Amino acid sequence: QVQLVESGGGLVQPGGSLRLSCAASGNIFRINTMGWYRQAPGKQRELVAGITSGGSTKYADSVKGRFSVSRDNAKNTVYLQMNSLKAEDTAVYYCNAGILRSDSPSSREYWGQGTQVTVSS
Repeated sequence: QVQLVESGGGLVQPGGSLRLSCAASGNIFRINTMGWYRQAPGKQRELVAGITSGGSTKYADSVKGRFSVSRDNAKNTVYLQMNSLKAEDTAVYYCNAGILRSDSPSSREYWGQGTQVTVSS
């Protein structure tokens, strides 16, 4: 069994910062791309940022220059540093990872349970 557990969400004022973490655990052989998605009320889930096992990154245009994604492969953990937060960043943030289990011939996507980020004064 594989689990992704997120932490670090909360309430922050506009212009503030938050750091999200997501740790993968379980019967893991290899983790490929890891990333963060978000879903605001009434909107579709969207990609925020992703990072490959080699460290290549990509970002949604709306967060470029404000958010930074990183990972610690030894800890099976991905991070999202969010700076200069805006009200429109308010959403539930979900961790996502492509994982190959030790007992499986192919990888699949796993999702975390989501963590609420609210940007408000």
